[in-house]
Amino acid sequence: MAKNTLNRATRSDVAKEAGTSVAVVSYVINNGPRPVAAATRLRVQEAIRKTGYRPNSLARALASGTTKTYGLVVPNIANAFIASFAHALQQEALSNGMVMLLGDAGDSRIRELELINNLLSQQVDGIFYNSVDRHPYIDVIQASGTPFVMLDRVDPGLNVNILRVDEQAAAHQVTAHLLSHGYQDVGIICGPLEMLNTQDRLAGWRQALAEYGVTEHPEWIFPATYTREGGYQAAQQMMQGTALPRAIFASNETQAIGCIRALAENNIPVPSQVALVCFNGTEQSAFHVPSLTTVRQPVSEMAKKALEMLAASEGKVQLSEFLHRLEIGESCGCTFGEDRHGSADTIIRK
Repeated sequence: MAKNTLNRATRSDVAKEAGTSVAVVSYVINNGPRPVAAATRLRVQEAIRKTGYRPNSLARALASGTTKTYGLVVPNIANAFIASFAHALQQEALSNGMVMLLGDAGDSRIRELELINNLLSQQVDGIFYNSVDRHPYIDVIQASGTPFVMLDRVDPGLNVNILRVDEQAAAHQVTAHLLSHGYQDVGIICGPLEMLNTQDRLAGWRQALAEYGVTEHPEWIFPATYTREGGYQAAQQMMQGTALPRAIFASNETQAIGCIRALAENNIPVPSQVALVCFNGTEQSAFHVPSLTTVRQPVSEMAKKALEMLAASEGKVQLSEFLHRLEIGESCGCTFGEDRHGSADTIIRK
């Protein structure tokens, strides 16, 4: 009969039940190094079932040199894009016989460091790391000798594995598409100004405005958290101004959804009165009403490459930059009936 969790079965219990030595039990569990007769192996396997014995994974990891686990540290799993990327990484890890341990920093640098130290103490075989504000604790991971891949735009001079999308170029492209409709009064809902990805997306927005000869209005720059609530509050603030911008670039999908909700509550339709595009869309973008014009990152391909980079980490460090994809929806003012699934003028690659 299996023992309860307060009195876990040991290999000695299995050996006693099977009438063998502890060494033979170890040979069966580890499939070696010595052969075990078929009848004895069956007795040991039956004893394992009866006692409820489970091998100590940490002890086996110490013996084998691998835990078969990766760690993933992200700023906030509530972000829809981060969640979709984390899911893709987890599925790719499982396909490679690995388990992914998720660490959600909740946008806190203090918690981020705690998560890294916790994963290192569990002797994970590698870490995928998206830092809260691009001031990552690279030195901590390097000191441990654990392989890792940075999943954001950090300085290539750091000589670490980096996988990224050019966020400034992506922000520029989606804003340029918005401006191609002829809008002249264009605002932005960005992230917190101290965050480096906010600065990249602001720079892309400004670059597009300059190219189209559109005047930048500082009063139409609305910093907000990368959440629905952030987008909602930014839109509320926008509506308290003397004039509404005719078009908005929301710097992530959740902000866009919150913004549209606030506008709808005030009978301001999108896109007929305020047009909108966003960054880091997910599958949700196509099912929103109106569907969102957005920049998407190829998360499945990126996840596959991230695992390849980690597996090859003993060699030369790699910088892998992926192309973003512009997907046209209705929120920018494009006609509903237009092809949004692959024609050259609707899905544009950098």
